[in-house]
Formats: sequence, structure tokens, C-alpha cells
Amino acid sequence: MVDRLQRLLGKHLSRRRLFDWGIRLGLWSAVTGATSSVAASLENISRRKKMAKYLDPLPPGFNPGPLDLSKPLDNQVALLKLQADLSGEPVISIFPGKAWLWIPGENNYVAFHTYGIAASRLEYNEEEKGWRFYHREALLYTDPETGEVLDTWKNPVTGMTVRVVHVINDPVQRFYPLEKGPFAPPYPYMVNGDNLVFQIDVFRPPVPGNNPLTRKEYPLHSQQDVYQTGELWAINGSIKALNDPENTRVPAHTAWGRISMWEPFFEMGNRPGVVIYHSQAFTTENGIDDIDPKIRAYAEKHHPQFLEPPYAPTEWGEGYQENHWTYAKKLIDKARAEGKTVGESVFGVFD
Repeated sequence: MVDRLQRLLGKHLSRRRLFDWGIRLGLWSAVTGATSSVAASLENISRRKKMAKYLDPLPPGFNPGPLDLSKPLDNQVALLKLQADLSGEPVISIFPGKAWLWIPGENNYVAFHTYGIAASRLEYNEEEKGWRFYHREALLYTDPETGEVLDTWKNPVTGMTVRVVHVINDPVQRFYPLEKGPFAPPYPYMVNGDNLVFQIDVFRPPVPGNNPLTRKEYPLHSQQDVYQTGELWAINGSIKALNDPENTRVPAHTAWGRISMWEPFFEMGNRPGVVIYHSQAFTTENGIDDIDPKIRAYAEKHHPQFLEPPYAPTEWGEGYQENHWTYAKKLIDKARAEGKTVGESVFGVFD
């Protein structure tokens, strides 16, 4: 090698000086190579420590951050950091709001204030190639003046007092596939400064047979034979926090709207109109301690599963979902079987 360098440089450098330079270059290469190797090892150790916080297993190519939202998996990871915890720990959410009665050609009524609580847990399933979202939620109807959870309600449209049936969806599971399917990424999003917002609109199509309360059998409690709703989410969080690989979850605020048919306990199946729900949802920083005291007291008495470990469901059964419509059907059928009705009314209070 020294001979080749001397031929190239001619008489400008002696053979001895070229030899010394060669040794120095070799030592420098060895040192820099070792330094690069040590740096790579330290980086791998740091990454393993960060990943130790995360679920095991995880999908191939999983990246804890920084995230590239144009990549489907990174996009999905961002959403899941906002909706759940990629460590597998449960997340408690609250969503206070209002429920409006919207009637064509008539006044609109604020029928209730509402307060929701939810518990979620995440798990990656290698065989299914997607995320299992274990979830239960309750939306309680409250008095607009006092904030107390309602047992009965005087319907401003019919003038009749009815027993209130709160929304208890337990369980209501969801599956997030890595690809293909209604909840597959990428999800539409917008960015403004440090704010990332996923806007997700889900309108349930009118599929024959999807309403457990048919008009023929339940004319007072159901407006139509198909169950039809629309739900609108704007899920917001910090891009900086989402990009930090140390964070398995990121505090989120979600603006949630829902348009649906009359609730069965309204007993307004023969009237046109819809219920409009509008809530602000937050993942809590202090778990159940962040729940409004009145709501927490009610839940402790009637729905303690929301307040006790493990909080979110532990059994997976996406095919079975209990919701307020299937629950209302059970109540109506039971009352009819026991002869506890007044005409067609099941929920009316006549005492």
C-alpha cells in the first residue's frame, strides 16, 4: 500500500512518512469503527429499554416513535396511543355532554345532560394480525339543573313520565386490523401546529335484520325495522408527545357527536325525529379519581365493574356485543311476559 501511495504522490513524501501515515490511518479507522459499534450497541440497549414498556408481542415493523403518519402502521400507532395504552394497561375515559331531541318542524329540546365513563384495554393478536380493543362504556342521563343521575324523566314531547334506561354497552369490543377492514389504517387526520386530529365518521348503514326491535313487534319503542346511527369523532393529541417513543399513551381530547333514532324508553316510535348527542371526551390522568363524584357514587352502586380492577373486559368476544337496544328488548320482553305493561307502554310511570 505504501509503494502505491509513493508512486501516486511521487517525491513529495518520503517512504517513511507514508508508512507513518498508514499506521495512523489504520488506528483511526479502528477507533472510529469501535466508536460506531459502541454507539450502535448503546442505541440498541436504549431502544430495548423503551420497548420494554410496550406490549409483547407487537406487529412486525412496529415503531414507537418518531412516527411517520403517512405510513399505515405508524398512523395506527398514533391513534392507539390516543385511544388506549400500548403497554396493555387499562385507560379510563370520561365524556360529559348533552342530548338533544330534534323534531322536524318543531322546537328542539335539551332533553338531558349526559355523563359517560369508559374503560379500555389493548392487546395485539399475532394470528389475527391486528389489535383487540377491549372496551366497556356507560352513558348516564342526568338532570340538567342538578347533575343528578335520573331514574325517571318527564318527556317534554309526550308529557309522559318514563323510567330511564341508561346506555350500558358492556362489552362493546372493536378490532383494529393492520390492513383490510372497516377499522384498518391509515385514518384521516389533520395537523395544526402541535395538534394532531383524527377525524373519523362512522355511519351505520340500514342493514335489514340489524334492529332487535322491529316495528311490527315494538311499534311504541322503535321507529323503523333497521337500526341506523351516525357517530362523529375528532380525536386530538400532541404530535410531540406522540412522537416520543417513551410514551405508550398520550392524553387525548375527543369531540364526539352521535345521531340516532329515539331511545326505546322514550316510547316515541310513532313520531319522526332523532336524538343528537354532543360530548367532550377525555382520557383521564388519574383514572377513576377524575370521575365526577355524583357519577362515581352512582356507578359504585349500580355498575361497579367500571371502577374495579381490571376495569376493562378481559374476555374477547367481538361477535357478542351487549348494547342499550338489546338490553331494552330484554326489559320489554320480560315486562310483557310478566304482564307488567299499561297498554303498549313498558317504561311509563303512572303512580
